[in-house]
Amino acid sequence: MKYIDTPKFGGAEVLTMAEGPCPSIEANEILIEVSAAGVNRPDVIQRSGNYPAPAGASPILGLEVAGKVAAVGSKVSTWKVGEPVCALTNGGGYAEFVAVPEGQCLPIPEGLSMIEAAALPETAFTVWSNVFDRAALKAGEKFLVHGGASGIGTTAIQFARIMGAKAYTTVGSTEKCDACLALGADIAINYHEADFLEVLKKETHKKGIDVILDMVGGEYLQKNLKLAALDGRIINIAYLQGPVAQVNFLPIMLKRLTLSGSTLRPQSADVKTKIAQQLLEHIWPSYANGSIKPIIAAVFPINKAADAHRLMESNQHIGKIVLSFND
Repeated sequence: MKYIDTPKFGGAEVLTMAEGPCPSIEANEILIEVSAAGVNRPDVIQRSGNYPAPAGASPILGLEVAGKVAAVGSKVSTWKVGEPVCALTNGGGYAEFVAVPEGQCLPIPEGLSMIEAAALPETAFTVWSNVFDRAALKAGEKFLVHGGASGIGTTAIQFARIMGAKAYTTVGSTEKCDACLALGADIAINYHEADFLEVLKKETHKKGIDVILDMVGGEYLQKNLKLAALDGRIINIAYLQGPVAQVNFLPIMLKRLTLSGSTLRPQSADVKTKIAQQLLEHIWPSYANGSIKPIIAAVFPINKAADAHRLMESNQHIGKIVLSFND
């Protein structure tokens, strides 16, 4: 099979086309013939040498795919050869074939293309597990996601909206503000023009935000604590401005805050299977009826993976970047 190799760590230019054997499958796995693969920030960090693949995972980049079932393991009961599928992989998505535990696979929602389906799993699993499982966002609560124009952000805004919460976000341009508002955000704040802490304190009459999903870190860590409501929950899933900051933790005591964080990739297949089941029940019907949709920023042929990574690193995109095996 053809795949994207990283023979050494470094910039986007290290990504090269290569050929190698198809992966073998375990009894509980399916082999997917990949039509499209999502590009995600962890791919970029892994390529640079700062996010090694977990033990036993494929060293090939790629955490989400869409395609057709090419083969099934002896204990697989939910999938048949030829069925369309999208999946959260443990690595290996930038390849013509990838092996995935069956519980991490989901049907492609009716009406969605392979490109759109490839943009779903990584962000959907991440948002659901952090915002709704870990932080227990409820209807009527106030939710803030930093980086609202990212794949995670555009997903989180839409999930919050259909689950009945008010959604706020921070972004870096007027264009991104407009895009987030169109997706259902109640307020989108351009952080180059306004201080989100002051804007949202005023908007909430100083009551604050119930759930904050942060991918920025740095100076946002202290601001999140100041902005959180009584019994607020703050979840960190990345630190684009760094994980180190001088922070006054007194608000945690005074407001009974919960401060947490997680990474998805190292979690067990059982945990990921449970998330998939919740997505199928609570979220997948909204994709099928058009209430929510994946936002596609750009599609690159697989041999242009380096260009896809450059776009990711530029932070100029709105939504998901996808690699196609059909161009």
